[in-house]
Amino acid sequence: MYKKFCSKFDVKFNDFNTELNGNHLSILNQSSGAVTFMKEFQGQSFKKGLYRIHKISELDKWNNIVLDSFPSYRNKIFCFSYDWLGRQFVLDFTRILEGEPMILMLEPGTGEAFEIPLTFLSFHEEELVEYPDAALAIDFFNEWNKENNKPLEHHNCIGYKVPLFLGGQDATSNLEESDMEVYWGVFGQLKNQLF
Repeated sequence: MYKKFCSKFDVKFNDFNTELNGNHLSILNQSSGAVTFMKEFQGQSFKKGLYRIHKISELDKWNNIVLDSFPSYRNKIFCFSYDWLGRQFVLDFTRILEGEPMILMLEPGTGEAFEIPLTFLSFHEEELVEYPDAALAIDFFNEWNKENNKPLEHHNCIGYKVPLFLGGQDATSNLEESDMEVYWGVFGQLKNQLF
């Protein structure tokens, strides 16, 4: 399982021994391959931080942070990964495909949610393998990385200095490395005041 993903992202198996708790298991078991994926790849960062998987020990924390910024999704989503821009990928239990939740991407810099019409397995084995720029903004990452050639730390992201929903430019000159938890907190507060 996940052969295409492993090949595309040069995956090395981790040495974390954290087990999923009962609540996480019941949520992830609703998506084919999600439990196996999280056990094998949790806490890993791929391609200098382009795509990263949450540590199992931080799943509840990140679900709470994301729901503070997107409260209308309470009891409807479950975070599992994020990208270099701090965008969170979540299971969306309001949209079902072949009996499984589809993927939603929550973007702090725009304050928007983007529907990805795929399940957990097809997102990792198809979308991220065949169309990685659409999901992860690789061209934008490469443009930023030319000037900042270093891997991102697990807890950091590249965020907008001025969010797009406040008129900020979608350009590398408007990007800076930030602590992801602080970035989500600040932009969540701004978003909730405006919308």
